[in-house]
Amino acid sequence: MKTDAFALRHIGPNDNDLQHMLKTIGTETMDQLIFETIPKDIRLKSDLDLEPAMTEFEFANHIKKLGDKNKMFQSYIGLGYNQAIIPAVIQRNVFENPGWYTAYTPYQAEIAQGRLEAILNFQTMVIELSGMEIANASLLDEATAAAEAMALLFDVRSREQKKNNVNRFFISEEILPQTLSVLQTRSTPIGVELVIGNHEEFDFSDDFYGAILQYPGKFGQIHDYAGFIAKAKTKEIKVAVAADILSLVKLTSPGEMGADVVLGTTQRFGIPLGYGGPHAAYFATKAEYKRSMPGRIIGVTVDTDGNRALRMALQTREQHIKRDKATSNICTAQVLLSVMAGMYAVFHGPKGLEYIANKVHNSAATLANELEKLGLYQTNTAFFDTIVIKTDAKKVRKIAEQNEVNFLYVDKNTISISLNETTSITDLNKIVSIFAEATGKQTSTISELQNGNQIPSNLERTSTFLQHEVFNKYHSETALMRYIKMLERKDLALNHSMISLGSCTMKLNAASEMLPLSMVQWNNIHPFAPLNQAQGYQEMLTKLEQQLNVVTGFAGTTLQPNSGAQGEYAGLMVIRAYHQSRGDHHRNIALIPSSAHGTNPASAAMAGMTVIVTKTLENGNIDVEDLREKAILHSANLSCLMITYPSTHGVFESAICEITQLIHDHGGQVYMDGANMNAQVGLTNPATIGADVCHLNLHKTFAIPHGGGGPGVGPICVAPQLVPFLPTNPVIPTGGDSAITAISAAPWGSALVCLISYGYICMLGAEGLKKSTEYAILNANYIKEKLNGHFDTLYSGEMGRAAHEMIIECRPFKEKGIEVTDIAKRLMDYGFHAPTVSFPVAGTMMIEPTESENLEELDRFCDAMIAIRKEIEVATMDNPNNVLKNAPHTLMMVTNDNWIYPYTREQAAFPLEYVADNKFWPTVRRADEAYGDRNLVCSCAPIEAYM
Repeated sequence: MKTDAFALRHIGPNDNDLQHMLKTIGTETMDQLIFETIPKDIRLKSDLDLEPAMTEFEFANHIKKLGDKNKMFQSYIGLGYNQAIIPAVIQRNVFENPGWYTAYTPYQAEIAQGRLEAILNFQTMVIELSGMEIANASLLDEATAAAEAMALLFDVRSREQKKNNVNRFFISEEILPQTLSVLQTRSTPIGVELVIGNHEEFDFSDDFYGAILQYPGKFGQIHDYAGFIAKAKTKEIKVAVAADILSLVKLTSPGEMGADVVLGTTQRFGIPLGYGGPHAAYFATKAEYKRSMPGRIIGVTVDTDGNRALRMALQTREQHIKRDKATSNICTAQVLLSVMAGMYAVFHGPKGLEYIANKVHNSAATLANELEKLGLYQTNTAFFDTIVIKTDAKKVRKIAEQNEVNFLYVDKNTISISLNETTSITDLNKIVSIFAEATGKQTSTISELQNGNQIPSNLERTSTFLQHEVFNKYHSETALMRYIKMLERKDLALNHSMISLGSCTMKLNAASEMLPLSMVQWNNIHPFAPLNQAQGYQEMLTKLEQQLNVVTGFAGTTLQPNSGAQGEYAGLMVIRAYHQSRGDHHRNIALIPSSAHGTNPASAAMAGMTVIVTKTLENGNIDVEDLREKAILHSANLSCLMITYPSTHGVFESAICEITQLIHDHGGQVYMDGANMNAQVGLTNPATIGADVCHLNLHKTFAIPHGGGGPGVGPICVAPQLVPFLPTNPVIPTGGDSAITAISAAPWGSALVCLISYGYICMLGAEGLKKSTEYAILNANYIKEKLNGHFDTLYSGEMGRAAHEMIIECRPFKEKGIEVTDIAKRLMDYGFHAPTVSFPVAGTMMIEPTESENLEELDRFCDAMIAIRKEIEVATMDNPNNVLKNAPHTLMMVTNDNWIYPYTREQAAFPLEYVADNKFWPTVRRADEAYGDRNLVCSCAPIEAYM
């Protein structure tokens, strides 16, 4: 046993298990299984050209040395990013806790009540600080949240505005530069015309439908927007406000000014800078716009017994129902980070947040006063945390960098300084000394903070916030630790049992990959710090891009997209730019098979493409003849084909090269959805099958944990002809020579969690990556054979094999009155999260075990499924009082004196012997989806208040 080989720790089955598993599935060797699974013509001819695998110990030393190349300057750059203090109790019990970071999106609400409550706290915090009526569970970053606001306001235009094609959107010149760039990217494809200018000179003409303002402005100036918003309303112009959430503790909320949408980032609520992310954006709006709300909303409902229960509301189902008309992708969230930001508000409470906001404001005011003594006057007439100084920027910069301090150098005579909660009196004295040296003057020493009075009285916040009990009782570390643990116990995550979700790849997130995220050398770098201060990051990110190029067979990669949905959009926008560079502005048709992910048509619509759906055969494969017919029909305007490979049905389609060649013959590009890349790495790749661009879900194949539904990273890898169009950033240039504008706010997106995928590849190496893919395929086919005779597999390859996932048929059980949902809920009683339900085929389950699960766990899962199949046999249509229909069974239900069920308590709660050893109790019975949608409550207020 080679104890220092990371692959040994990452891959579940051992060598002894392998022989048993191969025998079960009817093959003699792994090579034979792969031969029967992946078409020979697309198999790689040689191993991946990667460096030898590191041991975990070697990687730990390597990443420490690499991190030491990042220079730990104090950054007062601002622009939406501020250093924050991560309360240790949150860092240890959430950020570093697999009970939180390995959880999945809460589709199965009954075993996700803990994180749902944590997100409800986050939504309540956002609603109350912003002054709005509803908030979502987070978005990706402030810039993309602003783009969602632009799109929402476009969607809710008045009937008259839609009739007259009113399409102009005003952007205040105070907007953050990265936000402007993302707005530029998102606006053109959907037909929105941007107008940038001074909000005080805006003419409020009838050809505008909306506007966005920055509060405070990008260099800290606070404006009173009440008059602007009131005048806009008279012209039916709806207004979004991008607001600094900490400033809202002291400032009149945009909601009180009449704003229609309020958005921003919660990064400064206890989230590390991480060279740009991940950070949870917030988004709040009016209740009347709930159907157009992007992302997901957590709502209050009741369970079967009428008790309070939480679940994802409204949008949960809409991305698959509406497809290209969906408001957005519900996967677009940063749940782990929103949990942390919400816990920050719980820990500090309203009084704590007031203390922090006052300290930040007083620090800025004190600094302004001290600099004034040097003859340096700051130009903001009202500010919260940021001051602007007029002086020789070049001279100051040289001295500042010698003292390891970063300011924002606006131009040669202007410096912006943004302070934060970590700024101490010692730091203030250091800043003053830098300016004193630059001006050749003596400086006095600051000994205490002065009371700031730089907020106009009419803009001082008077309304209360965070009055709910949850924000006022957990202020000691003991109390918060127990509260976090109490919520964690309500959630089933990977630290409890296998989560075999098809298309979601819930694999091991190894501790050795996660540890660097807590290192200050990595998590405390500002995304707009000079490149020479981030050499460790630059080396790591460049190396990761090269590794992903090798894995995909492509020529270039961008890590900027900070979710899989963003990756889809980025890939399509790069294809769009490629066509336009060749004068083919008319190429706007996206062919998408009917079996594709629901996000594909939504992304194509966002990219300004017209979606043409192509047929799927009964065996789940793309109907090549229908595709050929539509490619010929739309040849002149064909932009691309969007495919998933292996298919969403878990099959390596043998006609794939014929399909990609067909698209190329008609002038199109091929976009491959990388959701199922876990079945390709080291065995085949997107370039080999003829694709031109693919996005990769680093939170699936490359081991970034799902975090309850985010963070994710969705880089795109592209063929040579698309490299010039990879996206840039307006502050730190990235991308190709003809780069499209930004996809995300930060230059390298969620750079911090890219360390995880970098570690995953470095420690597995070429052999380990290939082996991981082989075992993912082995584990899936093992389950397929174990369930054979109990459940039919819907689709398989030409030799009867599944790829890394398979779909099992559950529709015939309707004759017994049993729906696929009943099986999903019953699995909770056995200690398992259900596989993917009713996607891509209604009434079925898609199972993906991943390579990380050992034989014992696979057998436990199969035993549970087989036991449930026997329970289905004895169910009857005319008697719904059965163990499946009543699932899940809670502790309260099983210990109740009144037992009214025709089966035993033991059958209900301990259906197999292994369950008793590690019983997981769902904390609520089935959540009533319809009730919650009819009575939408998305904050901590008691449900009685809304009845």
